[in-house]
Amino acid sequence: MTQVRCEVRGVFMAISEAATVPLVILEDGNGRLLPIFIGIWEAVSINSAKNHEVLPRPFTHDLFLDMCSKFSITVRFLQIDSIEGGVYYAQLVLVNENHEEFIDCRPSDGIALALRSDVPIFVDEGVLSSAAQKNEDLPRMVDLTSFLSK
Repeated sequence: MTQVRCEVRGVFMAISEAATVPLVILEDGNGRLLPIFIGIWEAVSINSAKNHEVLPRPFTHDLFLDMCSKFSITVRFLQIDSIEGGVYYAQLVLVNENHEEFIDCRPSDGIALALRSDVPIFVDEGVLSSAAQKNEDLPRMVDLTSFLSK
């Protein structure tokens, strides 16, 4: 299972006649883009982490990392390792001393935590091969910050 390091390109609102839905786009550096549809609160959390915004009150992701810190647990990386029926599956890798643990998580929560922890995001090559798109194939989108400021 080859893991490809990806970066968060951005958080957007996909706009169509049927619906307006938040999504995060990961990119592998070779032109492959992985759009992942997510919830609005996860979109806001990922966007604030990507923009290094410090909010007056912590999001749940901030609370989780604060709790991990108190118990000497660190986030090592996120891996998005499969897609089934259009649903992505991911694991957050946590470390406490010499013990490494893989925790099942939604990719959106994992991305929010990975950005806040400044750790790598990996996507399985098979997932990229089956689900990655080119820029011209993405839905019509508006940057989340621009969308929310209207």
